[in-house]
Amino acid sequence: MILYFHGFDATSPGNHEKVRQLQFIDDDVRLISYSTLHPRSDMTHLLNEVKKQLEYSDDPNAIIVGVGLGGFWAERVAFLTGLRSVIINPNLKPQDNMLGRIDRPEEYEDIAAKCVSQFRLKNKGRSVCILSRQNDVHDTALIAETLAPYYDVVWDDKQPHKFPILAAHLQMISRFKGQEMRQAAVS
Repeated sequence: MILYFHGFDATSPGNHEKVRQLQFIDDDVRLISYSTLHPRSDMTHLLNEVKKQLEYSDDPNAIIVGVGLGGFWAERVAFLTGLRSVIINPNLKPQDNMLGRIDRPEEYEDIAAKCVSQFRLKNKGRSVCILSRQNDVHDTALIAETLAPYYDVVWDDKQPHKFPILAAHLQMISRFKGQEMRQAAVS
């Protein structure tokens, strides 16, 4: 099972496309949606939703994949639920770089500070970060510098911030998940 956390643009058709691409790894891909506006409520909702989805699955290798703001949540929720995560162009500081777009930015800062002290050190090796060199939204060099001591960082030279095409990384995500990639039927 793959739990997919969308980015800030929850209604983007790209989310459906990313879910479709992830189905090459696992037929069971579940979109986990959240409001993007109320961080404390989102945190509670995401933790409860992941717990519920885990109860309905017997996959011992379930992972969370999150893009952008979904990467912020995926890293934390996976840690708190004992899952592994793939974070794609994660927004590490929405409280700083999304002012005017999100309500209650101080709640993101509070969540980041209260998650668990040194949670990345405790989560070392349990996440993979994929970053776009063509990211026009975030400074991916700074993100890499922040995360590289804890997680493998994989660079992509072609994809923009929203990362519409995951194809080049599906085998790596599949290996990280712990199963072989299904072969797509060729017609």
